[in-house]
Amino acid sequence: MKFASYKDGSRDGQLVVVSRDLTQAAYASNIANRLQQVLDDWNYLSPQLQDVYDALNAGRARHVFPFDPAQCMAPLPRAYQWADGSAYINHVELVRKARGAEVPASFYTDPLMYQGGSDDFIGGQDPIVCASEAFGIDFEAEVAVVTGDIPMGCTADRALDGIRLLMLVNDVSLRNLIPDELAKGFGFVQSKPATAFSPVAVTPDELGDAWAKGRVHLPLQSTWNGRKVGMCDAGPEMTFHFGQLIAHLCKTRNVRAGSIIGSGTVSNKGVEKKGRTDWPNGYSCIAEKRAMETIQDGQPGTEFMKYGDTIRIEMKGRDGQSVFGAIEQDVVPLVRV
Repeated sequence: MKFASYKDGSRDGQLVVVSRDLTQAAYASNIANRLQQVLDDWNYLSPQLQDVYDALNAGRARHVFPFDPAQCMAPLPRAYQWADGSAYINHVELVRKARGAEVPASFYTDPLMYQGGSDDFIGGQDPIVCASEAFGIDFEAEVAVVTGDIPMGCTADRALDGIRLLMLVNDVSLRNLIPDELAKGFGFVQSKPATAFSPVAVTPDELGDAWAKGRVHLPLQSTWNGRKVGMCDAGPEMTFHFGQLIAHLCKTRNVRAGSIIGSGTVSNKGVEKKGRTDWPNGYSCIAEKRAMETIQDGQPGTEFMKYGDTIRIEMKGRDGQSVFGAIEQDVVPLVRV
């Protein structure tokens, strides 16, 4: 199934069921008004929504209308929890190597994770609003899952059964604010503004065999100012799969329905060519590109995003069709009121 939350003037939007090809939609208000309602009562409501989805794809649904990604909020415009991991250890290795730092051995066995702000997510076509270009505006292309209720101490394998939906993420970072903030020893706050999610959230079965062992085995495309800069495979190099990330989160507490867990920046290893490292799959964030440049040339050459820049993040299935719809955002200045 595929779901979206249409803008209706409320904080949580109106739940719609979206066709597999992302061309048509139908309101689900006779079953549930909000996606969180479905997650809270999944076993009862999801079969009813499956009937709507099947009818929509078969051309039998009533009151159908053209699907418009621009009308979408984040699938969950606000969530009970947003925890973002760093599951691609290659990303950590690159960034640390660029600054001459070793990767601690524990990073290979115990996932990195931070608790993000979940009260103000934005839609896939909403702008990235920032008060200053000097903050170092960066995109981060990721994958995320949405869970049902998962008990404290759940194993990684069992945690996979609690995954209800998947989405794409642009976990925007303000890179120039991060060093001073992390130096305080208390984590991210100001350096992590509103996170954007794909127009559509999908159930794992929509991915077919591309969803395997808690990983999405499809390329994640990042296009910055019209130029494709990343085509990173989200599957093989994900060091910690989503079950492991969820198990890490629920080690000492319950994880409740509607929790969102992110993969961290999708990253692929480079290849050696004539004594020089090349990264044929590109990058999913500018910080990683700058790390590549520092490793190769001794200093970074790529600047962070400016006002007027655009970023598009999309994942296509094996049939070439967009799975989640595209995150497509402009960077704009804050207008103070």
